[in-house]
Amino acid sequence: MPLKVLIILLVIYAITLSILFVRKAPQRKSGKPISRGWGNRLRVLVLGATGRTGRELVRQALEQGHQVTVLVRKPKKMKMEHPNLRVVEGNVLNYASVESAMRGQSAVLCALGTKRFFYPNRVLSNGTANILRAMKDCGVPRLICESSLGVGNSVGRLGILGTFLLVPLILPFIFWDKLRQEKLIQESDVDWVIVRPAKLTNAPPRGKYRYGRNVGNYIWTNRIARADVADFMLKQLTDDNCIGSAVGIAW
Repeated sequence: MPLKVLIILLVIYAITLSILFVRKAPQRKSGKPISRGWGNRLRVLVLGATGRTGRELVRQALEQGHQVTVLVRKPKKMKMEHPNLRVVEGNVLNYASVESAMRGQSAVLCALGTKRFFYPNRVLSNGTANILRAMKDCGVPRLICESSLGVGNSVGRLGILGTFLLVPLILPFIFWDKLRQEKLIQESDVDWVIVRPAKLTNAPPRGKYRYGRNVGNYIWTNRIARADVADFMLKQLTDDNCIGSAVGIAW
């Protein structure tokens, strides 16, 4: 098949996929006041703690004085040690594990990920369903969840390379599951913030970044350090301004 035809087919496929990923921006909650009057130091459950963003969340949360619980399948992968760190062995796909770790928490930070790139899976959505169920059963009010630009009303904002190559060729199944994950969160009764980073890097944090509904670029691929994403997510624990919003974040 000629290269030109392949390129045309890829473009058509990528555009079709992008259209299917589009969703309206979530509507912010209204009614009762959202703020819980919390102090600055909380009991926080981190899911996805052995991933690269998750490790930053744990490290920074401990530095800020929070009491941190992590739920991990393999505790040996959690190489940090700290008096305020509690490591619970379990699996986010097992409700009993999640419910056990959830008891007594003030809030949840979710940075779940998967390496199952090339076949359908529901790791993110099924894990998030367990998280939301346990939050309801244990009376935990707030969820801050990492997703990605390119989902929902941010489709296309990963730039040309992300939109036409990375997502359609490598990440379509993961993005389908992110879409399901976001839908579950948006339909829940918890106070939630969905954080949609640009292309993630391991660069040192800059401490300055842009965030909001219109962050990202349709042409160029914006970037953001995982450490800066963790910084923003932790700020949402006590900041009510983004509650009920899916927020893009990039340098």
